[in-house]
Amino acid sequence: MKSSPDTDPAIEATEDEFTIGQLAGRFGLATHVLRHWEDVGLIEPAERVNGRRRYRPWHISRVATILLSKEAGFRLDEIKAIVDAPDGPARKELLRRHRDELDRRLARIEASRQIVQHGIDCRAEDFTRCPNFVRIVEEMAAIRPSEAINGTGSGEAPTSHH
Repeated sequence: MKSSPDTDPAIEATEDEFTIGQLAGRFGLATHVLRHWEDVGLIEPAERVNGRRRYRPWHISRVATILLSKEAGFRLDEIKAIVDAPDGPARKELLRRHRDELDRRLARIEASRQIVQHGIDCRAEDFTRCPNFVRIVEEMAAIRPSEAINGTGSGEAPTSHH
């Protein structure tokens, strides 16, 4: 099996620098992930030695920040906006916007959970014959698709059990 030039053990970096393979390996990532992040402007090698990327210890924190941000639900373009923001207040504003979007998602998830729970708890033998379920289906069928997607139509979770 051929080694990639970036991961060839014969091409070792010094103590205070890392090859792309070493940096990616530290986080269990494939090297193409770091190359993609480089393409979208999230990371940049400190330098190139004989055409090969070299990273410094601070890149470890950058990769960890990117991974943590992805875990928090940020897209790569949003992560780039955060790391490129001019100052702390600008970053906090981006975080607030993301938190607000997470709150909207959580509300939709909770409404979905309530509908599922109603189906489980429903006294009807078959929840698809439950009057509340039938009413919700009829209401959703009556509204425009954009209203259903944006949540502006009435499609609240049923509250009473029939």
